[in-house]
Amino acid sequence: MAKSLSDILAVLGKKLSNQDIQHFFPHDDPADIRKLILEESKPSEAERSRSTKPSQSLPFSHQQSSNEFHLYTDGASRGNPGEAGAGAVVLNSQGQEVLTCSEYLGQCTNNIAEYKALILGLEKVQELSGQQVAIFMDSELIVRQIQGRYKVKNANLKPLFSRVQELLQDFSSYRVSHIPRAENKRADALANEGIDSRL
Repeated sequence: MAKSLSDILAVLGKKLSNQDIQHFFPHDDPADIRKLILEESKPSEAERSRSTKPSQSLPFSHQQSSNEFHLYTDGASRGNPGEAGAGAVVLNSQGQEVLTCSEYLGQCTNNIAEYKALILGLEKVQELSGQQVAIFMDSELIVRQIQGRYKVKNANLKPLFSRVQELLQDFSSYRVSHIPRAENKRADALANEGIDSRL
């Protein structure tokens, strides 16, 4: 049983899917609605005085935290479909590179590679005990799908999208942003290394 309204909002902020939020607020960005819910879930002064436990559902902030990470991911496919690879770069809140990884994916499309790269990166952030994550990708399609702005119509992408949603629910807060390819060179190089490792 929930102890307070902030407890209920914290659960809703973490568990509601982007599609659920889009259904009730069709004209708003799901990420903005989720952030608002999480902000409202912070305990009041009265609640804080009754408990010494820190809030588990904080909105993403730029304050330095050992549990806050920036994740850059990229997927590459030579042929689309063709030989594919995934790359991910994890930075801490000070912008220092703390982890990189690349993986050979076999034959798949570029969009599948993009999703698998994101999954790979999120799993690595979880291994670092990350609680807040800012995601940066150069695939506008995937970013918009994660944000709930575009529907996932491709049957091959739906299970990958679902896996991403499962992983994101384990974070206290997250945001995903589209960036130009020029700002994602490190992850792109790692994705190509993944392909080259098996060729």
